[in-house]
Formats: sequence, structure tokens, C-alpha cells
Amino acid sequence: MVELTAQEQTWLAGEGGPAMQLAMQLILAAAEVSGAPHLIPIEMAHINSCHYSGRLSLDFAEFLIAGGATLSVPTHTNASLISCSTPTLRPESENPVEVAGALRVMEIYEELGCTSMWTCAPYQQPDGRPSFGQHVVGSESNAVGFFNSVLGARTNKYGDLLDISAAMVGRVPYSGLHTDEGRRATHVLDVSSLSPSALQDPNLPHLLGTFLGRFAGGRVVAIDGLDSASEDELKAIAAGAAASGGVDMFHVVGITPEAATLDAATNGISVDTTTLTDTDLLAMAGLLSTATGDEQLRSVCLGTPHFSVAEFLELVVLLDGRRVDEAITVLVTTSRAVSAELDVRGLTSVLAEANVDIVLDTCTYYTPISSGLDGLTMTNSAKWAYYGQGMLGVPVVFATLEQCVESAVSGRLIR
Repeated sequence: MVELTAQEQTWLAGEGGPAMQLAMQLILAAAEVSGAPHLIPIEMAHINSCHYSGRLSLDFAEFLIAGGATLSVPTHTNASLISCSTPTLRPESENPVEVAGALRVMEIYEELGCTSMWTCAPYQQPDGRPSFGQHVVGSESNAVGFFNSVLGARTNKYGDLLDISAAMVGRVPYSGLHTDEGRRATHVLDVSSLSPSALQDPNLPHLLGTFLGRFAGGRVVAIDGLDSASEDELKAIAAGAAASGGVDMFHVVGITPEAATLDAATNGISVDTTTLTDTDLLAMAGLLSTATGDEQLRSVCLGTPHFSVAEFLELVVLLDGRRVDEAITVLVTTSRAVSAELDVRGLTSVLAEANVDIVLDTCTYYTPISSGLDGLTMTNSAKWAYYGQGMLGVPVVFATLEQCVESAVSGRLIR
């Protein structure tokens, strides 16, 4: 039996209306399945239920509005299926059901009081960035990994319907990564034997994340032997690990907040160690590229997860005043908040002059397929490469950001 407070029992009895009752029923069912003794309060939520994925997501949203749903905590939206700023990306004329459904779902969640971030990287702005030790709700895979691993906030991965239900009642089951024991590393991945060239490879975080996802299973792993990692590099590890596997948390010894030492990450308990090699990384690079070498480059997709200001600054430096070839489509997805910062810095016009398209609110690996992605696509994102192959069916080349830029400018694939 899950111990419930008087307020929780009131919701369960339906006294708060049908929407709050269903939300409480879903959270209670999750608690029972996970073996949680009770529920705990959360301080914020980042939800994916706002993403239109078919009739169910729309019907559920309509039920919430009609059933008197209210939010108990600040609640932020994940990326949408569509881009309000770039409607030509998935034209309504070609995708009438999807576009109309996505627009209505966006309207409903905004009406409920959600913050209209429409980003898979909410942690790039202050109100979507939880503090160390805070219990929160995460739903988007890279955000879950980032919240837990990089910020030290606490969340399990909450799927559609469950995430918004938790935001409504302001509670989640006390289980998994909300507990101290659930966050302890039970395996070590030693990267200290990698060659200097591998350690200096700009794509090491993406490849490391991809390996981690395929290797970790349901374990929390401590990565040992990295001297440093920027926030964007940690974001890449989180995204790659969540895309290729189901990693919701990892530690990087000496870098992430709960792993000042290896003993801190493992709670002093002896665990098994796996050594990562250059050969392992080469295998991951091969996994992320499917092009045969005969295809003509058609597009470059960046910003999965959404590009940060720092990444845009690097992109501008690499472009160095040059324009992308007219035959190449370059799409960079980011958040409204980062886009506003680009406007302030005068970079939006610089990128427009370079023939680079900035896309807000969505991601380019979603289906229906984005306009312009009808052939060989290049990306520096392990997550895009992993999903793009299967979801879009286009040949993919995984490369560094510099290689992506040089290829886009020259109009041909450069490795």
C-alpha cells in the first residue's frame, strides 16, 4: 500500500474534478508498480505530453481542459512537432492532421499555464534549470540525463501523460533516481586508456555517450578518466546515452556534482570496471554513419539537443563570413530563449546572411520529415544520427561541427 496524504486522498476520490482524479490515479499506479512507499513533492516539471504524437495526445489534452486540470508547480514544454516560426518545415498543406493537432495541443498546454519554452534543453534558461537536490519531473531523454547527472537534481524519466499528471498533483513516487541508493554508480567506465587524439576529438562526448547507452543497460555508470568537460559536452553525453540506450543518469568523476571522487560516485562500494578503447569509439562512429560515399550531400542538421549560445558562437567562427552553398540546406534548431539572445548579440542576421536557417520550437529528426531533408544529411549530433537513420530513412554522415561547416560551404561532403 502507498501511503497517501489527506490532499492526495481527496484528489483520488474525485473531489478536485475528473482531471485531477485521473492524474492522481496515474501517479498512484506508477507508485505501486515502482514499489514506492509514498509520494514526494516536486518543484518543477518539463513535460513531453505537449508534443502531438497522434489522436491520443490531443484527446488527453482536451480532457484536461474540460476536466478542470490545474498545475501545482512551474511546468515547461518540451519541443513541439511543429515550428511556429518556420511553418514551411512541415507544411500544413502536406500534413494537415499533424499540423492542426500540434497547434491545438500547444494551445491547450499554454492555456493550462505551462511556460512556452518548446525546447528539449530547458536547462539553458534559468527558469528551466533546477537546483542541486531538487526533486523534479523530466520527460525528454537528454533533459532527464542532464537534470540528474550535470545539475544533481532528481528525476526518473516520466513518459507522456504521467509527466503532466505529476505536474498537476505536484508529486511523484519516491523511487529510483529520487532516492540516494538509486543514484549510486554500480559500474565504472574507464576512459583513461584512450589515445591523445581520441581524447582531443571534438566528437568524443557524442561517441562516449553512444557507447554508454549501448553498454549501461539500466545501470548508473561512473565515467572515470576525463580531465574536463564543458556543459555542452556533458549535454552531448547525456543525449547520446539516452538515444542509443536508456541512460537516465551517469557520473563523471571529478566533474559532475555527485562524483567529486570515484568513492563518492559509488558510495565506497567496490564495483566492476570496463575500459573504453579507441576501437570502441571507432565502432560507435561507424554505427552513426550510414552513407555509402556515393550520395550527394543535401543537408546539414545541427541542434539536437537544441543549440546553445556557445555552440552558435562556435558556428559563426567556423563560418568565418562565408555563405553556405545554395544547394545545401542547413537547419539549426534551438529554443526561443537562445534565439532571443542571438538577436541581442546581432548573430541572427549574421547567420541569415550565411544561408543558415534557425528553426525554433521543434526538432528536425521528427516525422513527418522536414522539408529539404530528402537525401544525404550530415550532423555533429549522435542523437540526430541515431534517430535520423531509422525515423527518416535518410543516409547520414556523423562528423565534427567543423566538417559539417566545411561541407556545407563547399557543397560537397568533406571528411
